[in-house]
Amino acid sequence: MKIRPGQPAPEAKKTPVKIRINGQWHEFEPGRDIEPAMTLSYLLRERLGYTGLKVACDEGACGACTVIMDGKAVLSCMKLAVEAHGHEILTIEGLSADDPLIRAFAGQCEPGYGTAMQCGFCTPGFVMAAKALLSETPEPTLGEIKEGLSGNICRCGCYAGIARAVQRASREPEPEGGKP
Repeated sequence: MKIRPGQPAPEAKKTPVKIRINGQWHEFEPGRDIEPAMTLSYLLRERLGYTGLKVACDEGACGACTVIMDGKAVLSCMKLAVEAHGHEILTIEGLSADDPLIRAFAGQCEPGYGTAMQCGFCTPGFVMAAKALLSETPEPTLGEIKEGLSGNICRCGCYAGIARAVQRASREPEPEGGKP
């Protein structure tokens, strides 16, 4: 097909963006469902309703928006949604209620270590960062836990309790059968 001067070029075929989120494939049409500058955090929270993911700083400094992409912790506010095409995303909603990390964070309230969650705003990001850490290092040392969670901020200062919860979860087996 020849294009004459002044004639608009034919629109390039828009390839759908496909992302597997919490075990389910989603397809998004560019220009309608997804925009080139849309962040993964915006897509997950505002378009799909995965509100367990929190957005605090929106500049990659706090870790509240952490999700797992292909087994690695990523800051979803720093990742474009289109970059997730063909990838597997796991949000806090994708974890089973009896996941060792969920149980450990919920149950951590120990003298000398304190709670693993006070206001709870940072908790989903810490849980997802810890999940990625434990998948790579099943029995981390305290130093490895601190390093693995160093990109996450807790404004309430629950770091000792969070580290203790991750240590506790590392000693528990994964639930069988995945999400209920």
